[in-house]
Amino acid sequence: MNEEIKQACEVLGAGGVILYPTDTIWGIGCDATNEEAVRRVYEIKRRTDSKALLVLMDSSAKLNNYVEDVPDIAWDLIEVADKPLTIIYSNGRNLAPNLLADDGSVGIRITNEEFSRRLCERFRKPLVSTSANVSGDPSPANFGEISAEIRNAVDYIVHYRQDDLSKAVPSGIIRLDAGGVFKVIR
Repeated sequence: MNEEIKQACEVLGAGGVILYPTDTIWGIGCDATNEEAVRRVYEIKRRTDSKALLVLMDSSAKLNNYVEDVPDIAWDLIEVADKPLTIIYSNGRNLAPNLLADDGSVGIRITNEEFSRRLCERFRKPLVSTSANVSGDPSPANFGEISAEIRNAVDYIVHYRQDDLSKAVPSGIIRLDAGGVFKVIR
């Protein structure tokens, strides 16, 4: 696993796009601070950049670097979540501008899955994580369901967990606005 993380970090650091396992489904990923890399992810997915992409991080301690004002309730939600949880925060910052939604918000998930957590730790920047499918197509339940089109479009494919056939489940999503007002999306 260490060698794969090292290789993935080299590709990410050079502005490349990877295909990797996460705490939910397989994801297309890149450096979330690199506008050109983010643009490539939109191209691979054939998706307009008016639909924001979500970000993975290894630690909630890094949230303040990428969200202007983290509401207090966010810390509680992260702590009590018993499954992967994406929180949409107002006013993302220090991220590629084309990654943010039109209103400046950003979806962030703290990953506890070993590979993606260690990858984020070693890369030291947040990673884009979007489902490994062309926009509008069903999300792949496992690596074997990822289309050749997607596999051929990325710069590096992680080998770890390719043989895992368990059905992946997408994260819960909560939108959290200033003042702690929240809405459950999924």
